[in-house]
Amino acid sequence: MQVGLISDVHGNLPALEAVLEDCPAVDALVCAGDVVGYNPWPGECVDTLRKLEVPTVMGNHDRAVVRETGFRFNRMAQAGVEYALEHLEAAQREWLAALPDERTCFDGQVKLVHGHPVDPDRYTYPKDFSPRLLGDESVLVLGHTHVQHVERYGDGVVVNPGSVGQPRDGDPRAAYAILDLERRDVATHRVEYDIDRVQTAVSRAELPERIGTRLGRGE
Repeated sequence: MQVGLISDVHGNLPALEAVLEDCPAVDALVCAGDVVGYNPWPGECVDTLRKLEVPTVMGNHDRAVVRETGFRFNRMAQAGVEYALEHLEAAQREWLAALPDERTCFDGQVKLVHGHPVDPDRYTYPKDFSPRLLGDESVLVLGHTHVQHVERYGDGVVVNPGSVGQPRDGDPRAAYAILDLERRDVATHRVEYDIDRVQTAVSRAELPERIGTRLGRGE
């Protein structure tokens, strides 16, 4: 079974469209959260995942637009949250509000979280990957750091597919991964998209300029 893994779309529709076009044929697609935030297409990104019925968990930006959160946002992140609050329709907010903090898929073989299995807001960087993160599942998929990385252990695999909409690992291309569930093998992928289009839209939406400029540097 081939499963597409995505995370941290962050309202970046051109990046999401590029990933979906580039992605080879898969049996399913899952998302490790943060569909909205930062970029100016929160509703369109929500609708895309809703239409495709993608199993998704709630990220910290998703949570911030539907309920109180203790997560502290910088100015750019807060601006994206406020933009989503203003522009999301009721049905889109309801979809976000119904997302769980974690979920298991494919008969318990794959677990999705956003940040960490015991804390959805904790950043789990590659240096923090360990077999201790694994529970009963054979594959743990997480996001939040926007850093693409895979570690394989005797008991399973821990993978961050990277960020679709705002990579922070020095590579500006949109990130995703493909899981071969039977082999427990993960292939990472990157695809170019129209960053200029996003930067123009960020400016027109009167969002902080750095939301757009940082995309060109993958930071």
